[in-house]
Amino acid sequence: MILEARGGGEIGAVVDASQPFKSPEMVGENHEHVVGDEIFVPPLNFAMVDNGVFRSGFPDSANFKFLQSLGLRSIINLCPEPYPEPNNEFLKANGIRLFQFGIDGCKEPFVNIPEETIREALKVAIDVKNQPLLIHCKRGKHRTGCLVGCIRKLQRWCLSSIFDEYQRFAAAKARVSDQRFIELFDVSGLKHMPLTFSCSKK
Repeated sequence: MILEARGGGEIGAVVDASQPFKSPEMVGENHEHVVGDEIFVPPLNFAMVDNGVFRSGFPDSANFKFLQSLGLRSIINLCPEPYPEPNNEFLKANGIRLFQFGIDGCKEPFVNIPEETIREALKVAIDVKNQPLLIHCKRGKHRTGCLVGCIRKLQRWCLSSIFDEYQRFAAAKARVSDQRFIELFDVSGLKHMPLTFSCSKK
């Protein structure tokens, strides 16, 4: 599903790449970020992946003001369920495009990560025309972690750093199958595509 393109906007929050969103100005257990009289609540497991690319769990209405501050052009949703109506209304009101790549959320040992779906989502994520962009699934752990892990392979990160980042978000829910998928994912066919963010060896 693709909605209309948006107008301009500036990133209104600065966060460290690959780290869950934290700030000394946070208050309350919902990790609210207060700027003036406005309260910005990031989605679960929110973090910056790189310039113009963010990740998180499934956003709800409490997160809309925060997401608005990012000036998003696009959202990649990795869940197969229909997008909630309040979220669709938010996208329409802000001219944000929705790219949905439905991947079932299964538990091991029944995990099936469709390689071609991840590949198509990866093409969208690294296309500068779609950025700033948010990648999300339900909790921002497994499906999102696999896609971000594949982005890191394109950035030539070493596997140990990719797995460290994956495990920071998945924590006790880390899956060997996800990490195996990332390890075996072939990015050679995508290396001709221009990367708009840093391409460093970590």
